Amino acid sequence: MTVLDRTQCEARGCPRVSRSAFFKIEISEPEPMGCIEFIATAASILLFIVTFPISLCLSFKVVQEYERAVIFRLGRLRKGGARGPGIFFILPCIDTYCKVDLRTVSFDVPPQEVLSKDSVTVCVDAVIYYRVREPLAAIVNVNNYSHSTRLLAATTLRNVLGTRNLAEILSEREAISHTMQSALDEATDPWGVKVERVEMKDVRLPLQLQRAMAAEAEAAREARAKVIAAEGEMKASRALKEASDVMAESPAALQLRYLQTLNTISAEKNSTIIFPLPLDIITPFLGPLTNRK
Repeated sequence: MTVLDRTQCEARGCPRVSRSAFFKIEISEPEPMGCIEFIATAASILLFIVTFPISLCLSFKVVQEYERAVIFRLGRLRKGGARGPGIFFILPCIDTYCKVDLRTVSFDVPPQEVLSKDSVTVCVDAVIYYRVREPLAAIVNVNNYSHSTRLLAATTLRNVLGTRNLAEILSEREAISHTMQSALDEATDPWGVKVERVEMKDVRLPLQLQRAMAAEAEAAREARAKVIAAEGEMKASRALKEASDVMAESPAALQLRYLQTLNTISAEKNSTIIFPLPLDIITPFLGPLTNRK
């Protein structure tokens, strides 16, 4: 079994496919077996026959529904792809196999100190969900797909957040998670790994920055409160002006307002009541004094 790259595929006239799918193109070619390989295979078969039925315990293996087995014979990948689920057969001494778990795996990305685009240091951690889609690629194309995915996730998190401002990091978490998922999925595709979901867990800011942001928010709230109070005073002054215009047209309305004010004051059981007198009542008494002067 031979895996072709892009150049070999074009040279052999294979159909055009996307770049991420080249590791899936496999062709079967006759592989001549050397003398040593032939002798080792024959010896393994002879050992299996001599030790029968004890050798059955070593030759038959079982993988679960969520697992696949990748078999190597004398270092070469066996034809037929990954085995499983169920039972499969290997020859003792010359066959080795690796189990691959196809279930979704989640892991936490360690907190990363990132310098944002506007030169603010933040500490961000995330959680990644991935699964193995191609067992052969996960074993053949990368040494340790799990460890490599973890390292790549931490690096991608730092690279993506380094292109965003602090305000974008705090408000656009979903967009950042989607960008990280796309970048990780594209990078791990040749490894046979599918990144299903990326979620940012927490964004930690420095203590001094938290205090500065709190002071800024408090100042903004106070400014809005003063603006609202000023708008209320303006509306109240307009209403008082309209009320004074109405009372100026009817003098009796002003007297009724005096009586309402006295009723409000007396309801509170005050010992002192201030009774306002209109100037029209006092004006006749002030006339003689003005004439004398």
